[in-house]
Amino acid sequence: MKDIGARIPDQTRIRQSFRRGLGSYHRAASVQAQIAARLAQLLAEAGGPRQIGSAVEFGCGTGHLTQQLAQRFDFGRLLLNDLVPEASAALSVLPRATRAQARFAAGPIETLSLPAQLDLVASASTVQWIADLPELLARLADHLAPGGWLLLSGFGRNQFHELAALGSAAAAPSYLDAADWPAMLPAGLEIHALEQTPQVLHFDGAMALLKHLRQTGVNGHAQQGWSRRRLRDFEDRYRARFGRAGRLPLTYDPVLLLARKTG
Repeated sequence: MKDIGARIPDQTRIRQSFRRGLGSYHRAASVQAQIAARLAQLLAEAGGPRQIGSAVEFGCGTGHLTQQLAQRFDFGRLLLNDLVPEASAALSVLPRATRAQARFAAGPIETLSLPAQLDLVASASTVQWIADLPELLARLADHLAPGGWLLLSGFGRNQFHELAALGSAAAAPSYLDAADWPAMLPAGLEIHALEQTPQVLHFDGAMALLKHLRQTGVNGHAQQGWSRRRLRDFEDRYRARFGRAGRLPLTYDPVLLLARKTG
């Protein structure tokens, strides 16, 4: 069952997968919505300023984090980015005053032209798709102003472990546990918060589980169709190994990071 990932991400396939799921993502991605709310809360609790002069959010998707940040902070300038051009609709979740100072740019964050002296770089549930994460983190740190904040979430090594155990190449290129993150950050970034709290969703059957993956776009490297026989075999093996009270669990393993540039 090769339905999720390869070591080097195919960005065209990922973009197509998330584009297909864009209409259903906001409703279906309940874990990602909770992550976004917690990220914004972490920044507020750490003393993030109410007025943020210049910020970038990459992987904005349908605006879960965009909306949470806009509820707590005011932005002078805000650049939203996503691999999917249609994600520009996330601008609509912003208050009118913030929207007037915001713009959207599509494309991979690795090559996106970034403003200098940023006060905040933020991203929710995206960095696991970055093949060379240390290189990106160094680039983001270079664009932060002294005292600027880096607010990110990805997923740990236990992400979708049920699928991996059943033979899926279910790993995005950068699944990292909380303990891995300090070594990933470039010098000059000080960690203010680092959390890893797995969450388990439960589904009545394999069809519902696979529908969830499609609706959230996380099967970005899906290459295999599902015949009735293959689906039945997959569900039988899933139930035999992981079934609980007649349901199928699926583990999310979110890791949240808040760091600040010291100089």
